[in-house]
Amino acid sequence: MKIFPRALALAAGLLAVSAAIAQSYPSAPVTLVVPFAAGSGTDAVARIVAKKLGERLKQPVLVDNRAGANAQIAAQFVAKAKPDGYTLFMTTNTSHSANPSLIANLKYDPIKDFTPVARVGELPFALVVNKNDPARSLKEWIEQVKSHPGKFSYATPNSTSLVASETIKRIAGLDVMAIPYKSSPQALTDLIGGTVQMYVVDLGSGMGMINAGSVRVLGVTTKESLKSVPHAVPIVKEVPGFDLTSWNGIFGPAGMPKPVVDKLNAELQEVLADKEVQKSLSQLGFETWPTRTPEEFAKYVVDQLAHWSALVKQAGIRAE
Repeated sequence: MKIFPRALALAAGLLAVSAAIAQSYPSAPVTLVVPFAAGSGTDAVARIVAKKLGERLKQPVLVDNRAGANAQIAAQFVAKAKPDGYTLFMTTNTSHSANPSLIANLKYDPIKDFTPVARVGELPFALVVNKNDPARSLKEWIEQVKSHPGKFSYATPNSTSLVASETIKRIAGLDVMAIPYKSSPQALTDLIGGTVQMYVVDLGSGMGMINAGSVRVLGVTTKESLKSVPHAVPIVKEVPGFDLTSWNGIFGPAGMPKPVVDKLNAELQEVLADKEVQKSLSQLGFETWPTRTPEEFAKYVVDQLAHWSALVKQAGIRAE
């Protein structure tokens, strides 16, 4: 019987400590690491979210772009950071769903090395071509490529672009070459200049060029048409079996205190419910899609890891 009061006292003490940790966090600026260059879709989303999150936390949330190696540089940096909630990672399915199947000797574990905080949403991708390309539809473009085997190439600065393009290539039976890039802006520049002929670009990066008429959209990766590009058909309607969702979320290093994780998750729910934030994100073509709890997001990450493994296998891509 003596143990019971002690257990109660210990539990109460732990709750008090947890509450104190959550109440005092953050007491300094928070860094939000982004694995892609400034000007990318993920970067644009990160800056919108970071501004409003900083207002709610009453501390600056500073965006730190660490681009390169298909998000590996940023992922390794965050995985090795102190798990105190002051280093966060806004990343995508590139680092946490696709890379484990694409990279043979990956130097981080997307499950063991990170603490899931919250899913943010979905950043749709669009298949775009040069504005002077004679194809006016995805069907016409596929026919055009089939008529000129080996003459077309596509840009690929991230895993989503690579897997999407290779899936289309395999299902449609196309002979096109992958040209790797470090960042989305450079890939778009070369598409406009004619160095490459196709690019599956995130709408956050490509919307400006799309609206300016610098590139032409022939399809979108979503299962339904998008309000932001209503004339573009879902790729799956021309390429049966195409199934790709590009998600975006926030993590911390493994071992973050649960009170801090829960506080960040709760604040992010409020950020993503903000009408001003939703308006800014919608202009990028981004669809907010938050998870209610960190645990829900953690399950989603595990499920997506298996899903993308199947996608990579379906596309016939070998790990390198």
